[in-house]
Amino acid sequence: MTALADQIQQEIRLRGSISFARFMELALYAPGLGYYERRREIGRGGDFFTSVSVGPLFGQLLAFQFAQWMDADCPSGDVQFIEAGPHNAMLAADILGWINQHRPDLFARLEYCLVDASVARRVWQEETLRSWLSKVRWVSDVKDCGVRQVTGIIFSNEFLDALPVHRLAWRAARQGWEEAFVAVGGAGFAWAWQPPTRECAPHLLHVPVELAAVLPDGFTVEVCPAAETWWRAAASSLGRGKLLTLDYGLTDGQWFQPGRAQGTLRAFFQHHASADLLGQPGEQDLTAHVNFSTLIGAGQAAGLRTEGLMTQAKFLTETLARTRSAPESMAPWDEKRTRQFQTLTHPEHLGHKFQVLVQGR
Repeated sequence: MTALADQIQQEIRLRGSISFARFMELALYAPGLGYYERRREIGRGGDFFTSVSVGPLFGQLLAFQFAQWMDADCPSGDVQFIEAGPHNAMLAADILGWINQHRPDLFARLEYCLVDASVARRVWQEETLRSWLSKVRWVSDVKDCGVRQVTGIIFSNEFLDALPVHRLAWRAARQGWEEAFVAVGGAGFAWAWQPPTRECAPHLLHVPVELAAVLPDGFTVEVCPAAETWWRAAASSLGRGKLLTLDYGLTDGQWFQPGRAQGTLRAFFQHHASADLLGQPGEQDLTAHVNFSTLIGAGQAAGLRTEGLMTQAKFLTETLARTRSAPESMAPWDEKRTRQFQTLTHPEHLGHKFQVLVQGR
């Protein structure tokens, strides 16, 4: 048994069974032991592949779009780009590199904030950003960025899908939800189903009467109060500019499709998905789809307008089209960059896997 598995078992023996959200929090973020607390290779040699690991084109296109937004929304004065969940900070390096080269005027008034509470990850990020340290600041929470209201852009890429989720199963006989808890089982862990916690109860997905009559017993979904809380805080912190996320997820009408009867929660190890969610805590990634409808509602409640929810393919293709008005802003188009763009936008690669939600004030 790993040190983290032993730590989780000790907590269960002390407190009783824990919610899956707590299990996921420890499995991914336990100091020194969680999956994201140890240096991981991202890309072909790691457990998963991201848009950033495709190459620098992704960050360059984001930087071009960010600059256009700043020209329209914040043409003068200091601005901030605030990135939550910056992983190894390669995206920050790509964005800062493009802005420094192509928009020195914007670079001069820009502060780049990385939101990450992990001391270990900050060390790795500093290594990546050693050329840009004069422009970069680290904070533990989006509300700690040094200004009461942010002027600029608050964004994340594949961050919200890794926040802890509560796992729920429909009980047809009782016409209601039960929540998955984690108990000690033999040498490992086992599921224990209980009524939803007070934390989870306000976030239960509504099941219309006509659907409840036919929804199969055991139909599984996930809810993520942490993502909604983070989005609401970010929306409230934005004074002028944009709030966006690039991630995979669903809207209200998509959660109850027959093909998702086991939910969206998956474990990933060496590019292979697994349904063994309780195995190898700290050794495998855990991720679940984002509820975009919930985020949209939280942002709008904070006064933001929703400017779009679209596939990554559409977002990046439209951004690339806008670069034609400023051809000097992008490096010469060669075979390598063509391959990067195809991977980022092709429906069978990352183009339809990821969605982009943009809200603004």
